[in-house]
Amino acid sequence: MAVSPTPTSSPAASSTPLPRADRDGRGILITAAALKQLGFLRQQQGTDFILRVGVRSGGCSGMSYTMDFIQPQDVREDDKVYAYTLADGAGFQVVSDPKSLLYIYGLQLDFSTALIGGGFNFTNPNATQTCGCGSSFAV
Repeated sequence: MAVSPTPTSSPAASSTPLPRADRDGRGILITAAALKQLGFLRQQQGTDFILRVGVRSGGCSGMSYTMDFIQPQDVREDDKVYAYTLADGAGFQVVSDPKSLLYIYGLQLDFSTALIGGGFNFTNPNATQTCGCGSSFAV
């Protein structure tokens, strides 16, 4: 089951104000398993971190997904911000730049603990071709 972003009018507490969350609720969907893993990773990295999801040129199929934790002050004014609630009730934000969203809008992020093929998995409704590793695609 995918968790839709919860629109918010105020970002998570930080010294740097963030843009308001996108209100359409469809930009990036995150499953409960992925949210659990992201919460665990965020605890290891620091609670003020935000997840940036995007794309870059490269990979087997032409474009590859990127995911990284960033500081709140690294969110750009034109980024789309999606707010989620972790299992412990803590707020969590995911950002993406507008250019990346052209390719990943509607993306579902999942997490698997399987020995083979485990880790974060991307399901992109815009992809016309994906590679076997699941980390690159073409549109």
